[in-house]
Amino acid sequence: MTAPVVRALDASSAHLFDTLPDPLGFREKHRLTLHRPDWKRVALRAGRPVARAAWWGRLEDTEPLVINWFDVEEGEEEAGAELLRSAPWRTEELELDLPPGWRDVPGSRAAVATRTAAARLAGYALLAERFVYRWTPAHGLPERPGRLRFSPEPDDAVFHDALRRIHSRTLDAHALRAIAEGGVEQAAQEEMDIFRWMPSPREWWQVARTPEGALAGIHIPARNPAGPCVGFIGVLPEQRGHGYAFDLLAECTHHLAERGAEFIAAATDQGNTPMAAHFTRAGYPVVRERLNFWAG
Repeated sequence: MTAPVVRALDASSAHLFDTLPDPLGFREKHRLTLHRPDWKRVALRAGRPVARAAWWGRLEDTEPLVINWFDVEEGEEEAGAELLRSAPWRTEELELDLPPGWRDVPGSRAAVATRTAAARLAGYALLAERFVYRWTPAHGLPERPGRLRFSPEPDDAVFHDALRRIHSRTLDAHALRAIAEGGVEQAAQEEMDIFRWMPSPREWWQVARTPEGALAGIHIPARNPAGPCVGFIGVLPEQRGHGYAFDLLAECTHHLAERGAEFIAAATDQGNTPMAAHFTRAGYPVVRERLNFWAG
């Protein structure tokens, strides 16, 4: 068997990316996603593509943020791994966005197993399984409970301190990974870095207070390069037990809808059942399930 050849793509070879089968529906999922041509690569065996990957980020970024398209033919796990290992960037995160209920979809289990095996050979380990949501105006705006007072907050230190407190007790796998590596300070800083990376206005960040003036939580209505999204929802530990996460999500949804959002993307860990229930109540249907892998 000939050894695989990994190559970046350009205008003359871009068509090679679209020649692989698409059993997990990535093409439809990324129909509106803008991928830079120089951040797409394929592995060829005897001139035929057997694996492909696309890295994603802002157009102005010098390096991508995440791998969000990764396809590997069955039996070509090593070629897929080499495709990732040989990339000029070492992206920490890899995402597989899968059909809802993919474990019960014929052929999906095997397709996911192939891609997972290739990712592991390249040094990635499964971090979390997530629900991916997409709200549209057809689902209706969630009612604002009216229990909290929302306002912008110009001081980054207020958000940073709130994030430290929120992540001191968290179900979020990304935050738990950061805490294991560098404590709640690292978890808070990683969130702040993502907030600043998003191209949406800083003025959109909001704090939520009780009628008595106590800080209850924060929410970050945002836009990433793909469009409007729920950037973050977090309730302080001492304010939990009142369902305030729904209040934050409702306000975040209204904020984006009032600014013309035709859809709002969101995601939460499948193990975070309280937050998943709030998304359901707020009219956010699950449109994909996501496997998040992290580089070891």
